Amino acid sequence: MRHPAPKHRFSAWDGSQTLPLDADQILEALANDLMEYGDLRWAMRNLMSRGMQIPQGGYMQGLRDMLKSLREKKRQRLEQFDLSSIFDDFRERLDEIVGMERERIDEWLNKDADDFSGDVLKNIAGRNEEILDGLPDDVAGRIRELEKYEFLNPEAQKQFLELLNDLRKSMANTFFNNIENMVNNLSDGDIERMKEMMKALNDMLVKKIAGEDPGFEDFMKEFGDMFGDNPPQSLDELLEQMQQQMAAAQSLLNSLSPEQQAQLQSLLSDRFSDPELNAEMAKLAKEMAFLNPEGSQYRFSGNERIDLDAAMELMNEMSQLDELIEQVQSAERGGDIDRIDRDLLKDLMGDEATEDLDRLNELLKALEEAGYIRATGDDRWELTPRGSRMIGQKALGEIYERLKRQSMGNHAVPEEGRFGERLEQTKPYEYGDPFHLHLPRTLRNAIDRNGPGAPIRLQQDDFEIYRSEMITSTATAMLVDLSWSMALRGSFQAAKKVALALHNLITSQYPKDSFYIIGFAAYAKELKPHDLPYLQWDEYVLGTNMQHALLLAEKLLAKHTGGTKQIIMISDGEPTAHLENGQAQFAYPATPETIRATFKAVKHCTTRGIAINTFMLDSNYYLKAFMDEIAKINGGRVFYTSPEKLGEYILVDYVQHKRKRLARRA
Repeated sequence: MRHPAPKHRFSAWDGSQTLPLDADQILEALANDLMEYGDLRWAMRNLMSRGMQIPQGGYMQGLRDMLKSLREKKRQRLEQFDLSSIFDDFRERLDEIVGMERERIDEWLNKDADDFSGDVLKNIAGRNEEILDGLPDDVAGRIRELEKYEFLNPEAQKQFLELLNDLRKSMANTFFNNIENMVNNLSDGDIERMKEMMKALNDMLVKKIAGEDPGFEDFMKEFGDMFGDNPPQSLDELLEQMQQQMAAAQSLLNSLSPEQQAQLQSLLSDRFSDPELNAEMAKLAKEMAFLNPEGSQYRFSGNERIDLDAAMELMNEMSQLDELIEQVQSAERGGDIDRIDRDLLKDLMGDEATEDLDRLNELLKALEEAGYIRATGDDRWELTPRGSRMIGQKALGEIYERLKRQSMGNHAVPEEGRFGERLEQTKPYEYGDPFHLHLPRTLRNAIDRNGPGAPIRLQQDDFEIYRSEMITSTATAMLVDLSWSMALRGSFQAAKKVALALHNLITSQYPKDSFYIIGFAAYAKELKPHDLPYLQWDEYVLGTNMQHALLLAEKLLAKHTGGTKQIIMISDGEPTAHLENGQAQFAYPATPETIRATFKAVKHCTTRGIAINTFMLDSNYYLKAFMDEIAKINGGRVFYTSPEKLGEYILVDYVQHKRKRLARRA
């Protein structure tokens, strides 16, 4: 059965396309932190925090950027609005209502008083004018007085009732976040149904507090239509929504001055004309107190006006921003981005932020699918051997790149042959040479001899081959100082990286060589390359025991009877510990006993033909004198370098002293 060919669509790159994450780039981005701290989870956490560059020059923002954006949005809101302006809308509406009423009063007062009815109207208008003249200055007080006032202007009365209805909605809004269907025009039937709903809700809360079945399903069957298009699915969800609304209302109060707080509380209290409904709402507020909706306090400094309903929405947004900021901070500390509410992030920050969050969530998955990490249980991960090799390869590539930039030479990738490794230089083929044919030169020789044309006829003298080098088997032990001073001076990461890089170089390009890694502080121990990324110094163990490290290296190198044997030692100071009866003896500064024990170990290595090349990361006078003595005993070399140059020195030295050049003829 023939399957239809897959169809592909191509378009110009515009920066909006989402590309799959590159596991190599992810591993490279976290490698330095992994080498520095020896903790994959820590390194991944730092990567998620700072973000990373992605293909085509894009950038995936990290949690740190996300946190910055959230804080910036919160700051913008605080500098945008004037919270005290929530009273301005009510004041202006009241002024308009009172103005309309005064116009009607003036009409009545200016009517001709020809009969008794005219005098009555003038008396009524006069009394109403006195009431309006005596209205309090504050908004809440004016509304309370006008609730008892008998309007002469029907339109003014209508607008005042609409204002009261809006206040009732705002009052209900302090408990419920979907009140469109709950508070309409509040006719007598609406008020009665709302009173029944509030009474049923209070009964549910009493049952919940008592540990009884609250009967939520029956409640929603009867009153579910009052909770908007997305009603709560459980009592806990309803209570959570109510807690959020009450916290928003409390935040609004907290953010006002004491005078404004009193005015708002007075404005919203007892807004319903039905005393029983007011009592049920007061009871609800008391029962909800066990949820402790404390609210926050915000200092707004802007000039933009905002009404009461918008201010409640703003408080909800500020609360959500605070909640999301806390979630991102928690995720940044713990490296667990599942703590972040994706839907909330989308609502507040848009699709781009959620896309970055999704990509952060895919980092571990991409590394696992590439075979670089694996789960070990308890939400922990570890590098696989393949991941360790890749980090070593990256470290090696970094060193070669620096060598290339500094014109210090580079090491071409060799090809293993019967008698050695292939070089880029060529020579005429001679009997017995490995047949590493250089095809372009060979064909050119034939063309130069016979002239252009086809077919090309080859003769023995046309053959040209790559030069080769004699490979000598080398057994190397790298001794890495793990003392606390290495970390203090920033040398620890560089030493680990060069050990991984050299291991990668030897295993990939010199497979006949042997390589051991020994870490030493108070004691020495053999390390496996796979363990290097996780290796950490022990700040509680004192000592630099070169003697033990040299003795262990001598023991490991004794397994090899042929070829070259060498020790590469990386340290930043003189020895401060040695073994006596198997126990480390520490002293600083170094004692004569420690110095003698170290020199004795150097002599042991020297008599067994082991060269000791030392790379020192410090160069004080005493240290130079000590290292010169080691070189004098052993005949090896001493290099004084910095952590930044360490890898370049060691790799160049290894490669340059690895080969013996053969077949030098042109």
